[in-house]
Amino acid sequence: MYYHFCKCSFHNKNQLTMDNKKTIIFIILGAIALFFFSQGAYIVNETEQVVVTQFGKPVGDAITTPGMKFKIPFIQTTHFFDKRYLEWDGDPNQVPTKDKKFIFVDTYARWQITDPLQFYKRMTNERSAYSRLDDILDGETRNFIAKHNIEEAVRSSNRTPVSSGVVGEMIGDSLMTISIGRDKIQEMIQKASNEQAKELGIAILDFRIKRINYVEEVQTQVYERMKSERYRIADKFKSEGQGEASRINGEKDRELKTIVSEAYKTAEEIKGKADAQAAAIYSAAYDKSAQSRQLYSFIKSMEAYEKTFDNQTHIILSTDSEFYKYLREMK
Repeated sequence: MYYHFCKCSFHNKNQLTMDNKKTIIFIILGAIALFFFSQGAYIVNETEQVVVTQFGKPVGDAITTPGMKFKIPFIQTTHFFDKRYLEWDGDPNQVPTKDKKFIFVDTYARWQITDPLQFYKRMTNERSAYSRLDDILDGETRNFIAKHNIEEAVRSSNRTPVSSGVVGEMIGDSLMTISIGRDKIQEMIQKASNEQAKELGIAILDFRIKRINYVEEVQTQVYERMKSERYRIADKFKSEGQGEASRINGEKDRELKTIVSEAYKTAEEIKGKADAQAAAIYSAAYDKSAQSRQLYSFIKSMEAYEKTFDNQTHIILSTDSEFYKYLREMK
């Protein structure tokens, strides 16, 4: 009995040991499988694209769709690149124009990795791409700015005069006629840069000139020229205004003299008619009777006295004078 019990106990003990070993093996295998799965699986987001390499060389096409993907652990490596629009901001560069004026040109652009496989082969990473874009965009900007005058780089279109006279002359004198313009120069820079960037798996989506300014040595001269131009335009306005004022004053004086002359003529005509009518009345009254003639003579003499004498007038008359007759009678 004792022997049988010992034999059963030993058998059970061996059975438990075997079960424990199998469990440990399964756990180890599971951990290894989980480890290899974690090393082989990766997730691609909507904003990412991936290039898989094996011993440094790309394997297959680039992965551009989101989701969970798999690779061979420890052998294959994933390289993630941004799928979104990326920003490039250039540094202000001193550039000479066609008319030998030195200006600072500040630019910016938007770009995108369109061919990640080609991008990895040529650039490896985005840092190298930014350095290459500096060379491409700055170089093309310098080339196209140097081929055009500063007016072409600053303005986008020709301005149409909205009025004549000094304003029209001012616009015509101050602004040159451009044939290209800033917008077209930007388009040409973008097109020329894309021809080079295409080999890198990059597309330049937009290019703009942010700011243009003169170098410090030239700014003073430019400001002085702008001031003198504005003074010249102001003098033109002033001169034309003075001429217009003189013309208006001349027309005013001429019209005033005409009005006064017409009024004086009318007044004299009225006075003449009145005097004629009065003389006719006096003459008619004088011819009617001796008393009327005496009355007429008396009234006319009184009018003459009123016009001739005052408190400060002294007059010497002969006693035989007709002018003295009524004074003698009054005495």
